Amino acid sequence: MKRLVLGLLFLASWQFSAQELYMPRNIKKAYANGTRDVSGAPGKNYWQNKGVYNVEVKVDANSKIVSGKETIFYSNNSPDNLNELAIRFVNNLHKPQAPRSGIVSKDFLTSGLHIKSFVVNGEKYAVNSEHWGTVEKVKLNSALKSKAKAEIKIEWEYPLSVESGREGQIDPETFYVAYSFPRISVYDDYNGWDMLPHSDRQEFYNDFNDYSFSITAPKNYVVWATGDFLNPEAVLQSEYLKRYRASLKSDKVIHVATEHEMKSGKVTKPNKWNTWKFKASHITDFCFALSNHYAWDASSVQLKTKRASVQAAYGPEAKDFEHYVEWMRYNLDWFSKNWPGVEYPYNVMTAVQGYADMEYPMMINDTSIPDDFQDARLTADHEIAHTYFPFYMGINETRYAFMDEGWATTLEYLIGIDENGEAKAKEFYKNFRVKRWINDPSAEQDQPIITMSTQVSGAGYGNNSYVKASLSYLALKDYLGDEVFKKALHHYMNNWNGKHPIPWDYFYSMNTGSGKNLNWFFNNWFYTNNYIDLKIAGASQMNDLLTVNINNIGGFAIPFEAEISYDDGTVEKLHFSPSVWEKDQRQTMLTIPITKKVKSVNLEGGIFMDYTPEDNKKTL
Repeated sequence: MKRLVLGLLFLASWQFSAQELYMPRNIKKAYANGTRDVSGAPGKNYWQNKGVYNVEVKVDANSKIVSGKETIFYSNNSPDNLNELAIRFVNNLHKPQAPRSGIVSKDFLTSGLHIKSFVVNGEKYAVNSEHWGTVEKVKLNSALKSKAKAEIKIEWEYPLSVESGREGQIDPETFYVAYSFPRISVYDDYNGWDMLPHSDRQEFYNDFNDYSFSITAPKNYVVWATGDFLNPEAVLQSEYLKRYRASLKSDKVIHVATEHEMKSGKVTKPNKWNTWKFKASHITDFCFALSNHYAWDASSVQLKTKRASVQAAYGPEAKDFEHYVEWMRYNLDWFSKNWPGVEYPYNVMTAVQGYADMEYPMMINDTSIPDDFQDARLTADHEIAHTYFPFYMGINETRYAFMDEGWATTLEYLIGIDENGEAKAKEFYKNFRVKRWINDPSAEQDQPIITMSTQVSGAGYGNNSYVKASLSYLALKDYLGDEVFKKALHHYMNNWNGKHPIPWDYFYSMNTGSGKNLNWFFNNWFYTNNYIDLKIAGASQMNDLLTVNINNIGGFAIPFEAEISYDDGTVEKLHFSPSVWEKDQRQTMLTIPITKKVKSVNLEGGIFMDYTPEDNKKTL
């Protein structure tokens, strides 16, 4: 039987709820220029630049050198004439002199990028890349005019690091080749050229480009990559071509090639070198992996408008990876139908056993966790969830990591409820995510989430980006209810799919999509040093009415349950959404009708773990 619960669920005054959200000066300028709009949609003057990349790359398995040449057709859609090009090459992180967020081993270090040739519109430039970092500017002899295009040709090479992280040598004959080509950095409407160096902590920010890759690999090496595989018949022997093609139409897991078959040299065409071709359009990055001994599994899953290929490449010890294709089929279907409830946007998803636990467009590079399948599966869940944030939405992860890591953590939790049950999902989320933050009282843990990600370090970066951001999304879901929350989320995603949203685009899109002014909530969660800490200041029973006074010591507007224990031994749980904090985020009073004598009241936040839970209980 449903009981009527009365609470002082205050409606905020218009003056309070319409409070403005702080904007840095450069963001204000973007809104003033009409590139962004307070409705949350791209402004009437919104633009973004684009590159069409044709890349030929070769991987030498003996020397471990990656070499290539590329042609970039770059469109300057901005209103500005560009007097320089910013060239980004993330792998220069491996150079000994590169600034990094932590210590590395000698096996991590390499000599970095060597540019052999650099040509713009047919004009050769004398470029010395010896002293380049992860992003450098090349001054143009002739400005690239607004609304004009340029042709850039670059020849280059670099060594794969022995130590594999996000990329490098997974083993002496298996390589993950990511961030492997010089690219034009983002030039955007709120910051101009993106010149923030990569430090191996914050992640990435790239334009939506079109990529055509020809990857030349040694004999017996199979290549897995972002995008559509264009020429399987040119590189695979007939039996393995047949299996691969069968997987594109099958719901069953097909062993395209076993480890033994790979080692036997039967899988690829018997040429000294084979060239594998892939293509992906309107996507933020491209990467690939290759091995001559990894097992190759594949299947596919029927989505609403297409059948998507799902593949895995792994070594013999990775027992969890034997399940990856099955898990990923479930992922793509679940994310498409449930949360975020947007169809998986690409044609393929490939998992490679490595060491990174890292996402890339249409690929993930995961550590094997062979003795804990629940943990292994949640790792895959998290990395595949990144498909939507930052790839479907072109998030600037470097500055605003909470816009993608927070969502991937949330989606990982939601699919985990389905996979493992609510109790286990909550326990994992609390132990792996929330405890590390809420039990650490150090000052850096409580920096505002809106703080630029490059300005927080260590655990502070992780807690802002993953934990607190995820909790904010889940608190908003509780406040709005699933139906309105999903409607607002889809409004945001529809506004910014294929574009570059910033936090204010999220805030304003959610306001418009929900039909509510949520600025009070966003100010509470994103602009404060709040944490989670409720306290029962007092509780009393007057006949058939229980009154509970609650102080919000930590300040975050969280949902919680009031557990009422009665003298007869029964316990009742009543849920309260963040709406109780809408008028006053520091205190609230619950008035609850009852029919029995109350023994005690306890506040329980679940995944919203309390810093001092001992003062959450009051005995009457």
